[in-house]
Amino acid sequence: MLRRKFISKTATSGLLITGIPSLAQSTILSLDSGPSGKINHSVCHWCFEDIPFEEFLITLRRLGIGAIDLVGPKDWPLLKKHNIHCSMCNGAELSLVEGWNNPEYHPQLIENYKAMIPLVAEAGYTNLICFSGNRDGMTDEEGLQNCVDGLSQILPLAQRHGVILQMELFNQIDHPDYMCDHSDWGIALCKALGSEHFKLLYDIYHMQIQEGDIIRTIQNNHQYFGHYHTAGVPGRHEIDERQELYYPAIMRAIAATGYEGYVAQEFIPTSEDPIRSLIQAIEICDVK
Repeated sequence: MLRRKFISKTATSGLLITGIPSLAQSTILSLDSGPSGKINHSVCHWCFEDIPFEEFLITLRRLGIGAIDLVGPKDWPLLKKHNIHCSMCNGAELSLVEGWNNPEYHPQLIENYKAMIPLVAEAGYTNLICFSGNRDGMTDEEGLQNCVDGLSQILPLAQRHGVILQMELFNQIDHPDYMCDHSDWGIALCKALGSEHFKLLYDIYHMQIQEGDIIRTIQNNHQYFGHYHTAGVPGRHEIDERQELYYPAIMRAIAATGYEGYVAQEFIPTSEDPIRSLIQAIEICDVK
């Protein structure tokens, strides 16, 4: 199920909001204290989109989750209102398939990112997402050089404003023909750009499907990974014992690298009580 196509089938948000106290009291989270481990937690609202955005922010605040992913400028005032940090900004990209690997899109992308980077910094945020785009018949080498040519034109601006561009890794099952589909290709792009203001958004779900070897990849290449997403494999659902990844070990591996950024939950809940699923996911990832 794709981020851009997901239609939630969860319960109504009113029931979720009123049910939070009893849920929180039955877990390590409460209305008075949030996660206390080594991981900074975030979450993507699109997975819970049946819950109105502001109600979702209120829920996060009550659960002690202080950040949210994939939010653009029009909703930043609501984040400020509820003291929720935007751990991954969006809004400059064209689409997942129209990205930096194709020079045809460079003029518009450069214009968009030059406008967005100062806004991200002014709002007090750091991370701004970007995408490679689809291959559309080009070789990986050609696409990588095209990315270098385009991204090099905006990275000095990102550096001046303290903004980090983060290119997300996807798998070929969910996103056929997407170019940045292996960590090796993304790492080669990081090395070619040679900037601390370009990193990879390492989506654990996608990379388990595409290449596996998650923990060793993180241990060996963490310097190129600026952000993490979670979800269960198979299915992109809860990260519990019904799927194949053991997230406590993955989180310990991330923490052991000294990573101080955010890990964002990006699973699609199947439970009738999606907020309980979110709480359980935070518990699983809240390693000491």
